[in-house]
Amino acid sequence: THTAVNGITVLFPQGAVGLLGRNGAGKSSILKSLLGLVRPTSGTMRILDLPQDATADQIRARVGYMPERECYLPMLTGFESVALLGQLSGLPPQDAYRRAHEVLYLTGLEEQRYRPVSGYSAGMRQKVKLAAALVHDPQVLFLDEPTNGLDPDGRAEMLDLVRQLCRDLGKSVILSTHILQDVEAVCDAVVVMERGQVVAQGPLAELTHTSEHVFVVQVEPPDLELPERTPSGLLCHKSGDGVWRVSAQGGHAAREVFALVLQHGGVVRQIEIGRAHV
Repeated sequence: THTAVNGITVLFPQGAVGLLGRNGAGKSSILKSLLGLVRPTSGTMRILDLPQDATADQIRARVGYMPERECYLPMLTGFESVALLGQLSGLPPQDAYRRAHEVLYLTGLEEQRYRPVSGYSAGMRQKVKLAAALVHDPQVLFLDEPTNGLDPDGRAEMLDLVRQLCRDLGKSVILSTHILQDVEAVCDAVVVMERGQVVAQGPLAELTHTSEHVFVVQVEPPDLELPERTPSGLLCHKSGDGVWRVSAQGGHAAREVFALVLQHGGVVRQIEIGRAHV
């Protein structure tokens, strides 16, 4: 038996909250438990103003969920896919059709909405999942790795959409990701997980202010060399082919790591965060 999450106490405030941790840290398990898709063996959970014994249907009527994995019916168009999920959420057909048009326009798919989803690019399929999560106008959105598989332009576009949902439409968002840069781009608060435990939580600015950060950075090319110490105070230690452990100070540490790798002719493929001090 594998225990995904154990002995945690966590509060997600209103607004945009990053649920940050490497793959397998327990992020998706928390989201699925809150949605009622899996049942925890012990402990209690509350969401919005719903009672503790709220049914999964009551929860999902107020929450939109964008799963990490692909989940579409290949023969359906974007419009049909989103409208179907609207009806499954309890909307009457005409309301589901109207809302499908609205959210597909919001996500930038209005010109592609009558094409089969199977012919969409990775970025367009991610947008369809986001539109489906929005179709019933939920108060809260759970976005599980929403930039997964996207190129830099697609990632920026998706994060702009998330930012718009929070700041212009008043949605609360839990952004589950292993990419620190995504959290910094849109979130005001963060919950950091490691091996089923919450290792840090609070306002993003507070957690990143004057703390020492330790980043595990995967770079390309694998033989890229970085200096042991930089003028800005980064300490770099090679821990494997294409993998570096970088210690840094201050709230802009992640940007400095990206800039350092770029300066030496490399590209950051993955970055994971730890803390020497919180």
